[in-house]
Amino acid sequence: MNKSESKYFNTALRMNEALLAILEKKDFEYITIKEICEKAGVNRSTFYLHYQNTRELLDESIINIHRKFFDYFKETCQDFSISREIKNNAPENLVFINEKYLKPYFEFVSEHRRLYKTAFLKQSTFQTEESFHMLFKTIFNPILAYFDYPESERIYVIKFYISGIMAIVTEWIENDCRESIEQIINIMKKCIFANNN
Repeated sequence: MNKSESKYFNTALRMNEALLAILEKKDFEYITIKEICEKAGVNRSTFYLHYQNTRELLDESIINIHRKFFDYFKETCQDFSISREIKNNAPENLVFINEKYLKPYFEFVSEHRRLYKTAFLKQSTFQTEESFHMLFKTIFNPILAYFDYPESERIYVIKFYISGIMAIVTEWIENDCRESIEQIINIMKKCIFANNN
């Protein structure tokens, strides 16, 4: 990346961060380009060099959040592969609700709790439904197929689990992540496996 590209990228990043900071206090529909520019320390012409409107900036911000999470997950779980896990494990040993996979997720959420609190409160703005469909296609569907769930039932099963997981995560964030990650994982396991041990 040359100096010009680096400057362009850093300016875009500042505008991303400015938008997310303002979103904590205001609904997206009421955020103006002027506010974003003031918060980011750029002028309107700079904004229009990068984006046509605030929706474009929001779309980029969402992409960056997802990319940041998946990069973090890949870095902390380098050996993770759904197909490899399925191939190398008997069904009774194939468990994805465990510390190995959940800990990196909760670490990321805790570190970015401000952002997630905003995202959960404003789910339509953050397009959580689109994210869910991506996760369903790439992760959950292959797992359920492996366990011979009928295709027509898979979306219901996953929606059930995801809703429960999201409720736990949302409550944890509302409590400012006071409980340890280990406590939250244990609560989640008890709920999913109906195991009080």
